[in-house]
Amino acid sequence: MSSLCHRICYRWSSLRITGLVFSSKQETKVLPKASYSLRSWSGLNTHPCLLTQKLWRLENPNLNSSAADSPPSEEDGTARFTESSILLNTNQNHGKTEPSRLAIDVQPMALDDAPPPSLFEEISEEEALRIEASPPLPPTSFTLRDYVDQSETLTKLVLLGVDLSKLEARPNVANMLLRLDFDRDIKGRLLFLKDVGVDDQLLGAFLTRNPFILTEDIENLQMRIQYLQSKKFSKEAISRMVSRAPYLLNFSVERLDNRLGFYQKELGLNVQKTRDLVTRLPRLLTGSLEPVKENLKVCRIELGFRENEIQHMVTNVPKLLLASKKKVTRLFDYLHNTMGIPHHLITKFPQVFNGKFLRIKDRHLFLEHLGRAQYDPTQPNYISLDKLVATPDYVFCVEIAKGTLLDFEAFQKTL
Repeated sequence: MSSLCHRICYRWSSLRITGLVFSSKQETKVLPKASYSLRSWSGLNTHPCLLTQKLWRLENPNLNSSAADSPPSEEDGTARFTESSILLNTNQNHGKTEPSRLAIDVQPMALDDAPPPSLFEEISEEEALRIEASPPLPPTSFTLRDYVDQSETLTKLVLLGVDLSKLEARPNVANMLLRLDFDRDIKGRLLFLKDVGVDDQLLGAFLTRNPFILTEDIENLQMRIQYLQSKKFSKEAISRMVSRAPYLLNFSVERLDNRLGFYQKELGLNVQKTRDLVTRLPRLLTGSLEPVKENLKVCRIELGFRENEIQHMVTNVPKLLLASKKKVTRLFDYLHNTMGIPHHLITKFPQVFNGKFLRIKDRHLFLEHLGRAQYDPTQPNYISLDKLVATPDYVFCVEIAKGTLLDFEAFQKTL
């Protein structure tokens, strides 16, 4: 018996157990935290075992304090502890309504969760066969195609219609996409774009053109939308601008404000005309200002247009601000110097700058061949620039040139 008690005390002391559990049928109790000392019952030590004392008190609650403090020994033969005496027999107290001293002292203790299985734990062959392991991602690659099957983010981007072949050709974009998590980094921004008004069918093309919006903070994106709303842009106008100029929301509020101020001041436009201008061509807010400044200088100095004429042409054909300088000067030279059309007629129909030079030249030469090249509105058989440039070939030949399409095609072969 002494060896049994010694083993129990040693085990509990070495593990520093904070409580002793007593279980019986339907109740579990935990002793309060205590420190236990050891007593050797082999004659090596004469210090009392506190655990043995407590067990003795529990089984002899009717003894006085002095008697209960002294546990039985093997010499007196009054009691012997066995292994079964460690667990309380609650059947002895069955029917008693008064709670015992143990029930008052004990406190509940939360048990720790079972530890996770160790990585070094051996498993059976059947368990090993049930494990599904995906192949590792290649450490380096020249294409995103090698990562699509293993990357949930890339898979969902492909389903949205994103062209990964175009993105991987751009510097640092492929590495950026591999670091993104769809739920954490992409999902919220897609919902934001839908709220702004970007069509579902355009999300793939939008992200193909501007993948960097996936790294923009949503709060900054919302601030830029709020700025446009404060400038009285309608919801439809904002949706149109964002859809047609994907990089618009990458610009800070200060930069957007500077761009709007530039066009309003440089062109002498009021607030409403400035809004209409950038709504029709939102690339004016995201593109470089150098071609804009160059074309304005060409119109004023080289072509000789007045400020009000430039303002009228730009508000009707915003693309004139971003057109090639060579194309603008070549068209104007042919219209003004060869065909003899004055500035005010060109200003009246600025869409002529959107036309193709060879198409205008072929039609003018055909009319001149027929003797119908009349562009003066004060003269009979006047032909406006609108009809000269915008009508289809069949309508031009029959209604304007008073000929046939075969005659026009035959004439073009002689040029």
